Amino acid sequence: MKVLIVGGGGREHALASKISRERGVSNLLCAPGNAGIARLAQLVPIDPSDVDALCALAAHESIDLTIIGPEAPLDRGIVDRFWSAGLRVFGPPRRAAQLECSKVFAKGFMARHGIPTARYRVCDSAQDARTLLASGEFGFPVVLKADGLAAGKGVVVAATHEEAEAAVRAAMDERQFGDAGARLVIEECLSGPEVSFFAVCDGTRAVPLTSAQDHKRVFDDDRGPNTGGMGAFAPSPLVDAAVQAEVMRSIIEPVLRGMRAEGTEYRGFLYAGLMLTCSGPKVIEFNVRFGDPEAQAIMPLIDSDLLPSLSAAADGHLVSSGLRMRTGVSVGVVIASGGYPGPVKNGLPIRGLEEAERVNGVTVFHAGTAIHDNQVVTSGGRVLTIVGTGADYHEARARAYEAAGCIQLEGMQYRRDIGVKALQRSTQPIIESSAH
Repeated sequence: MKVLIVGGGGREHALASKISRERGVSNLLCAPGNAGIARLAQLVPIDPSDVDALCALAAHESIDLTIIGPEAPLDRGIVDRFWSAGLRVFGPPRRAAQLECSKVFAKGFMARHGIPTARYRVCDSAQDARTLLASGEFGFPVVLKADGLAAGKGVVVAATHEEAEAAVRAAMDERQFGDAGARLVIEECLSGPEVSFFAVCDGTRAVPLTSAQDHKRVFDDDRGPNTGGMGAFAPSPLVDAAVQAEVMRSIIEPVLRGMRAEGTEYRGFLYAGLMLTCSGPKVIEFNVRFGDPEAQAIMPLIDSDLLPSLSAAADGHLVSSGLRMRTGVSVGVVIASGGYPGPVKNGLPIRGLEEAERVNGVTVFHAGTAIHDNQVVTSGGRVLTIVGTGADYHEARARAYEAAGCIQLEGMQYRRDIGVKALQRSTQPIIESSAH
């Protein structure tokens, strides 16, 4: 089986690492890939958003299945394009992808299909947003979200009116996120711990994968600006069998039913970012692809072959018994370039990779890396994800941080508290679930 993975980050390296070792894979391609993926697959220098070039590549190479990693090509309709060309692809069509690519669409969809989420209003102008904030309808703190894709940086939790005003000005007056900030969703700030939940979907059925918790802020103790993710651990100790059943019943399955009712099918990974509130799990956001860095933390825990399930889901014939998770946990620590999430310097040499990979129970996933003069160098803000696995979070954390300490990169930064939340799990009930 010939497989093409679209993307070039840590998520795609995790997918390539898993799939390259599976039975029946005769050839693996990745567009555009990175220095780590180059050890596993043939790299093709095509931008992930170049839908026509990717479709031509898949046809020319007789690719049996294309797996879409990032959200941008999904928003550009790559799945629809592949379907029209008779090519097999794992990912949702463009209309279904609006669950992530348009916050306005997502909130309206959840309202139409009774999926629990925060109360909200849509603001089409800066004046609308300022009037709503002045009304005090949601109080403070309040959440402001740019409607479109903003590389994980379009969400602000404003503690004061001044912070909310600054967020409106940045998004709508200054257009820091371009057209993505032309409309804002303003919503109540939910209270509770956050978790990420993942499922594989075939349009009718969904199979739960596992849960995780990520760390968005750049500095320890959840300080500093939001990033694309500075680390993750999996599974979340907050998601037991009852919580999982409630999430499937009240969130994942209604998404599939709602999509079918609106004339499309959701096939692909479905990522629900959840707040576990006192009245049950509520959706903060949807992603229509695997998370990053959650994928890096989860992939080492999958015990069965993954490709058969993705292939079956792409065809609409997923079976519930296809995926198995191994016992144990993982902690993934992101190594970022100095200055991230702001401007960074590329082309810096990365040393210590072989030493890090030799640490027992550790996998090093590349993200923003490239090869220059036979040396691995930086090519982005998030450079590596160091994943440690173990019997418990203490062991997984110790391994991940031992390996992180091997990496040498000028100006590098990483959080020292990834996974601490797993060690501090409260013994009190988290939600009052109707699944109990």
